[in-house]
Amino acid sequence: MSQDIPAAVQRALTAIDEQDNDAFVAAFAPDGYVNDWGREFRGPDRIRSWSENELIGKQATFTDTQVTVAGNPLTILTQVGGKGFNGPSHFTFAVEDDRLASMTITA
Repeated sequence: MSQDIPAAVQRALTAIDEQDNDAFVAAFAPDGYVNDWGREFRGPDRIRSWSENELIGKQATFTDTQVTVAGNPLTILTQVGGKGFNGPSHFTFAVEDDRLASMTITA
């Protein structure tokens, strides 16, 4: 990706690439959350469970990733693959104090 990506977002993307659920959860602030098409998962335990069932646990892959909105929040468009949802999705990341405050997934 050509645009600068905040370190917290890059840590989450690297964790997904490496299928490392611990690193993925650690990218979030203690009160951070994932909003997956309107379903919200707040805090490390709920984010971990969500990822085990919907993301890293489904061996999700991101390809053809591009930044569509730079800044904070930052939005990427990526092609999701793996054993769960497959198709294009937007991921919007809000960063607070070098950790993810939120990750919101939409069409």
